[in-house]
Amino acid sequence: MTTYHSTRNSEKTLTASQAILQGIAPDGGLYVPDHIPTLDIALDHLPDMTYQELAYDVMKKFFDDFTEEELKHCVNAAYDDKFDDSSIVPLVKAGGNHYLELFHGPTIAFKDMALSILPYLMTTSAKKNGSTKEIVILTATSGDTGKAALDGFADVPNTRIIVFYPKNGVSAIQEKQMVTQKGDNTSVVAIDGNFDDAQTNVKNMFGNADLAARLDAAGFQFSSANSINIGRLIPQVVYYVYAYGQMVKQGAIAAGEPMNVVVPTGNFGNILAAYFAKQMGLPIQKLIIASNENKVLVDFFDTGAYDRNRDFILTTSPSMDILVSSNLERLLYLMADESTEAVQTFMDQLKEIGRYEVTEAMKEKAKDFSADYATEEEVAAQIAALYHADGYVIDPHTAVAAHVANTYVAETDDHTPIIIASTASPYKFPQAVLTAIDPEFSDDSIEEMLDRLRELSGVAFPAAIEELLHAEVRHNTVVASNDMQKSVESILGLN
Repeated sequence: MTTYHSTRNSEKTLTASQAILQGIAPDGGLYVPDHIPTLDIALDHLPDMTYQELAYDVMKKFFDDFTEEELKHCVNAAYDDKFDDSSIVPLVKAGGNHYLELFHGPTIAFKDMALSILPYLMTTSAKKNGSTKEIVILTATSGDTGKAALDGFADVPNTRIIVFYPKNGVSAIQEKQMVTQKGDNTSVVAIDGNFDDAQTNVKNMFGNADLAARLDAAGFQFSSANSINIGRLIPQVVYYVYAYGQMVKQGAIAAGEPMNVVVPTGNFGNILAAYFAKQMGLPIQKLIIASNENKVLVDFFDTGAYDRNRDFILTTSPSMDILVSSNLERLLYLMADESTEAVQTFMDQLKEIGRYEVTEAMKEKAKDFSADYATEEEVAAQIAALYHADGYVIDPHTAVAAHVANTYVAETDDHTPIIIASTASPYKFPQAVLTAIDPEFSDDSIEEMLDRLRELSGVAFPAAIEELLHAEVRHNTVVASNDMQKSVESILGLN
């Protein structure tokens, strides 16, 4: 059986369902499997498999304490007609690259791919472990996780969800999606800081023993919907395996040939999922990290030094406006030959002085990765160029990846077929997209921007946008970042 332990201490092991239920380890570490299982599906069979079939086959390798019936129920309940494309994740060729459209779920962003299944994994895990406590999903978001988690957990029995987001650090659409969220068990709180402030305070609450005791006495337990939860991360592995099959099906590669993957990333979860797919045996040659001007990851992979002591920049790709990339901790663990002591040291240094530096031997372990970034001007130019050449409209996060992909090919002459993870619908960022395509565009109302984008793209409003246009604001709380715990205590009636 696959067991899980913290990246900071390997002494206590858990089953998959226990790790999913806890979300984050009590010592602040992230749960990792004791091994990366091997993909046992023949590559030439992948093109013929449905997304649901692949999801079961990949996830059963990691979540092997779930019965076949339990896991298939989770998969089939998650990946159904809430996605507006029967393939779940279409693969579209434009501008010489293949775009893996991960935004066809209910909140039109890639987080739906995992957060559609996490509530089912979570509630199944609770039953399997005899938990009678009410699960409180505590989450910080840089824009997309919040809405996808809220949508997934809304009115799920025996759960509550509290989402914190930076008041001035998300797009207008992202904010409206969150503050209009329905559900008697949902709470949305804006903070006056940035995403890193929100994420740090959420992690501190997870590690607060006094708060944990009070939660326990009141019949609650915390869990997470961020990609720090292994139940969020593993479902993301699936779509890279599926994408490979679709590349074979479309004739872009033959079964067994390599592909490169370019992923816009801030918290490192999405590209870590691609790395896990590669470790399982999927022929991914290069994992290319695409950052915006908050390029802490690019600098880390270039130099081996991770340094968050820098200005935090608000960009048109806000889901990547992150300086502390939580999921990098899982890669550090693998780079350090699974030394939990080394990871603990690095994380202590990050907390105390805001930086750490890995050894040359550890850097060598990360040679499968390449990293680059796009400026705001390059992002806008990429959106415009792809639209004017192919009529294909992409959001700013996807544009970061497209620019980095094209730069990578130009600089390396590596023409291995590329998949770009297209992480959000352009409808989620209409102002940035329209301004890029038409520099004369004026700042209109949300409704006018959406109508204009529909004209340009020729793509009908997703259901999420239709619903949003008529939604009523239900959440309007704003707190100082250092009052986040007080807010949680008030919501749960602990004070």
